[in-house]
Amino acid sequence: MFLHSLPELSDAETRSISAENPTGEKGRGAMEAPDERSPASRLGKGWKVKPCVTLPKGETVKLADIRGSGFIRHIWLTVDAKAYRNCVLRFYWDCEEKPSVEVPLGDFFANCHGLRYNVNSIPIAVNPSGGFNCYFPMPFKRSAVITVENQWIEDIGGFYYQITYSLEEVKDRMAYFHAQWRRSMTTRQNPQHTILDGVKGSGHYVGTVLAWTQLSNGWWGEGEIKFFIDGDTEYPTICGTGTEDYFGGAWCFGGETFSTAFLGYPLYRREPGEVPRHTLYRWHILDPIRFKKDLRVTIQALGWYPDRKFQPLTDDIASVAYWYQTEPHAPFPVLPPPEERWSR
Repeated sequence: MFLHSLPELSDAETRSISAENPTGEKGRGAMEAPDERSPASRLGKGWKVKPCVTLPKGETVKLADIRGSGFIRHIWLTVDAKAYRNCVLRFYWDCEEKPSVEVPLGDFFANCHGLRYNVNSIPIAVNPSGGFNCYFPMPFKRSAVITVENQWIEDIGGFYYQITYSLEEVKDRMAYFHAQWRRSMTTRQNPQHTILDGVKGSGHYVGTVLAWTQLSNGWWGEGEIKFFIDGDTEYPTICGTGTEDYFGGAWCFGGETFSTAFLGYPLYRREPGEVPRHTLYRWHILDPIRFKKDLRVTIQALGWYPDRKFQPLTDDIASVAYWYQTEPHAPFPVLPPPEERWSR
């Protein structure tokens, strides 16, 4: 799957953007000159002078501004955990005005609730301690712009990042990468969270991350995920059999967490004085969900009453949906302000 093409030669040109080479241009890395306060002051240029940047409060920093055609191949970054829900990542393809990706920074890498923990999967990996990695290939034909906005009340220093990309021809049938964050409080009258809605165009759905804050005792994951494809209204084309089933587990996960190549339940946290919090991911890499006109995705919040009947739950659920589609994409819902994204 991943290794068969490694011996094949290519005309693609590899470039990488970081604080040491903010434009990614050929032969333009490690050019910053150290001052007397720099740890590299005795060594001079070329010796880790500018490995990171500061994110000023209330401002948007442009991490990448790439012209031409190619693919984002790998994104790595690390920063203090206070940035996870207070900073927003946005990706723009081919000079578009509205982003195709708009997600709180930590949630994009499946580190939800503003918490740090490891994730051991193929497209997203979070390694000790807080090294965020993304391997979703992201094609662009004219340009790619990646920004991060600091919506926290003060500057956030020590933002380290590296964005590796290839400059090469992109085939006409390549779709564009998208990701969207949503949050809702389910109710007994409507125990359902919308993961994605309003998608217009053709493409395929490739991943789900859920940040589930449990507000009721007992088992919380009896609800079904549903994919409404190409004109489905009341009833979906794809319907799961339960929350833990969709994420590749069974029987309430047996009380265990796990993190695998395509499915995971990397976080179950229940500290004294806290409500239980969970994070789950499912990557549709080998089983993408194809749509030709439109797509809507929902998940139910169900538990059990003592009489063995389903109990509609009032829970706090946030999600990230990942998909590829043709452009232009439909407008995203307005991203809630930081105080509506905090988990505590």
